Amino acid sequence: MLITQQNAWVHLCTTVITIIAGMFLRLSMLEWCVLALAITLVWVAEALNTAFEVLCDVASPEFHPLVKKSKDVAAAAVLLSAIGAIIIGALIFGRKLISLIECFSCHDL
Repeated sequence: MLITQQNAWVHLCTTVITIIAGMFLRLSMLEWCVLALAITLVWVAEALNTAFEVLCDVASPEFHPLVKKSKDVAAAAVLLSAIGAIIIGALIFGRKLISLIECFSCHDL
């Protein structure tokens, strides 16, 4: 998947950044579990989308409007899972980052 799908590299980079940020911010076990589920959901959606696209290309090598629609729906599933992961990340990291910023601003006084 990393060889053929450029978006998989984006998922890989965001996965690595998320893991590093989680370690830096010392997430709780529950926060790690939620993030792991969100990350897994995005990777599963991307893998299924890739498999679906390959299967469609084999079944219908020439352009067909219904094949295009089905590929678009599969890609939308990846987008939806990514948006959900972003929301989960914002909820978990946002609170931690706000606390960290407040901590640093208190020390400046």
